[in-house]
Amino acid sequence: MPRAGLDRATVIAAASELADEVGFAGLTMGLLAERVGVRAPSLYKHVDSLDALQRGIGLQAVRDIGAILTRAAVGRSGPDAVRAIAETYRKWALDHPGRYAASVRAPRPEDEEYQAVAHESVQILFDAVAGFGLTDERAIDAVRALRTVIHGFAGLESADAFQMERDPADSYRFVIDMLINGMRAEAAISGPDTAPLHAGEGP
Repeated sequence: MPRAGLDRATVIAAASELADEVGFAGLTMGLLAERVGVRAPSLYKHVDSLDALQRGIGLQAVRDIGAILTRAAVGRSGPDAVRAIAETYRKWALDHPGRYAASVRAPRPEDEEYQAVAHESVQILFDAVAGFGLTDERAIDAVRALRTVIHGFAGLESADAFQMERDPADSYRFVIDMLINGMRAEAAISGPDTAPLHAGEGP
């Protein structure tokens, strides 16, 4: 029996949940139609194509990430903000593997809405590293490094790529602290004298 009140937002939400279950690459219009209780052609009243559906999942995922990272960083700056953001993002990626995969797809240059949402998400990272007192160029380098570490680690862990006995969470915290120490050391070169942190220390 078709689901009552089906609209584009409901379709995207159902597709997002399904992507987490079957994998982003495994999502099809047929599987989604079965999930929401309609025939596949009926879905095209709400999304134009599979590509449009994937774009919708990715856009909503980036919005969701931005919202949770904003909450995680409230009242924090520098090392404390970076740790909170990193831990929150890792947990979200592990809990939502399909949505995570959708979120890392680069938006098309002409997709202004997606570009704007992606920019807002990245701005959260710039706000976090602002507490280190880096130059503008080094702040860009730091945000790129932080994104690389978070996405790279989360992607490998989501793919179950870490098979050694050590808990990936411990390795993740170690890597994040290494990055924090690097930013502190870089800031110290041209800013106030600040010693690098040891793993687990506060700002």
